[in-house]
Amino acid sequence: MDDGSLENRVRQESNGGRVAEWADGRLGVYSLVRAKARRAFPDHWSFVLGETSLYSFIILIVTGVYLTLYFHPSMKEVEYKGSYVPLRGRMVSEAFNSTMHISFDVRGGLLIRQAHHWAALVFVAAMLVHMMRVFFTGAFRKPREFTWVFGFLLLLLGMLGGLTGYDLPDDLLSGTGLAVVNGTILSIPIVGTYLSMFLFGDEFPGGDLVARFNTIHVLLIPALMVGLLAAHLLLVLYHKHTQYPGPGRSNKYVVGLPLKVRAVKSAGFFFLVSGVIFVVASLAQINPIWAYGPYRADQVSAGSQPDWYMGIADGLLRVMPGWEINFWGHTLALDNLIPLVAGVGFLLALGVYPFIEAWVTGDDREQHLLDRPRNRPVRTALGVAWISFYLVALIGAANDIIAIRFHVSVESVTWAVRIGLFIVPFTAYAVTKRCALGLQRRDRDNVLHGRETGIIKRLPNGEFIEVHEPLSQGQLHVLTQHAQYKPIGPGPAGNAGDLDAGSRLFQRLRVILSRNFYGEGTQITKPTVQEYKEIIGKH
Repeated sequence: MDDGSLENRVRQESNGGRVAEWADGRLGVYSLVRAKARRAFPDHWSFVLGETSLYSFIILIVTGVYLTLYFHPSMKEVEYKGSYVPLRGRMVSEAFNSTMHISFDVRGGLLIRQAHHWAALVFVAAMLVHMMRVFFTGAFRKPREFTWVFGFLLLLLGMLGGLTGYDLPDDLLSGTGLAVVNGTILSIPIVGTYLSMFLFGDEFPGGDLVARFNTIHVLLIPALMVGLLAAHLLLVLYHKHTQYPGPGRSNKYVVGLPLKVRAVKSAGFFFLVSGVIFVVASLAQINPIWAYGPYRADQVSAGSQPDWYMGIADGLLRVMPGWEINFWGHTLALDNLIPLVAGVGFLLALGVYPFIEAWVTGDDREQHLLDRPRNRPVRTALGVAWISFYLVALIGAANDIIAIRFHVSVESVTWAVRIGLFIVPFTAYAVTKRCALGLQRRDRDNVLHGRETGIIKRLPNGEFIEVHEPLSQGQLHVLTQHAQYKPIGPGPAGNAGDLDAGSRLFQRLRVILSRNFYGEGTQITKPTVQEYKEIIGKH
């Protein structure tokens, strides 16, 4: 290298250094990144679930911006003159017309539109599975309660964003689903009619629906999601990442990859997620509005199914009996109101669970090590029961399709779902809890007696025994590192006699829940050091 090129390089590095120093003095970005770059980031396959949510959200934003350039959010009727011959001459809304234009006349429009829809499905699915991973491993415990809440709100906003975006094309399928939404809103006592008028601008379907949903879908929901996502990621960075138990890992020390390596792997995974979504979008058709036609209030799309994440709402509505009662001269449509209350309560139970468990355990320590699901049988059983309820309701959302495919009556499927909503969750809870306790017993036996080798040995006295191989220190650490809670007593001093009636009620409830979570029959006692030494000494 000659002296001239070396001098230019030194000058460029000097200029770049001055620019970086100037920016860091005002923004502090470089100092922050440099400090965080020294952290270790645990590497486990389950952590990619959160990254999948993030990357699918990025794809949603990019494809959504592209679609916004061509979409006209108006319900004004125009004559369709596009490339799809069967609909030519039909009167359609501008929203439907522009969606057809995107699908058939804009270069790459159909691919982008389908990628946007598939990315929405992947986002909600990844968010839900990610939250289940967090739930079963206890990653929501102190100090990450608000991280959980932000993630829960992201899930709800993702579902709401999918619902509002699904209705923008103003086709017959989305209009049918929207009529169901309107019926549910109208079932809310006192304020239902006002909410419906506010949402639709007039009697359903109104004339401002698409414009209002477009504002909510394009501006309000993405802005809220970006804010929540930023807060969620900042909390993850501030509290550091959780990690699975293992040698060298504790609440103080993290074992993992440096930031540079983790960033490269994450970048590769982003392109992988993007590639998969676009490949699926190019091969698998989704929401072909030309097959449904424009929405008309006097028509209903047969065999209509919502996106899977709204299946619980549709399923509960389909299996609910047509109950109505008159109360003070007003009709309460319980066939819509009860599913609404049940669905909202079903989701809120998931959102507030971290605070319930913290209240029951009374554990105020910071937790950075994840639980093995088997070591928390009640929590794991509750999570499985929650999922089973969701799946049964999802089956109810397809009762007509199931009846047609399996040649049974719709009533039979509906009654099976009604019964299953009450029986399946309790059965799943009991079975999961017993399985978790059985796995704990096996872990206890492995710690005390070692791993079974399958080798049979005959002793001098003629007795046959199986040879057990002692576990390594790392394996012993994984099987015994977890804390075991004890159920709390009735009060700080062992009684609740000095408390008022309300406090005594809450204290009694807390004692009952604590006993159900950590009382007798809810966990297998870990082997003590003395037991381990006695067993090892015998061998």
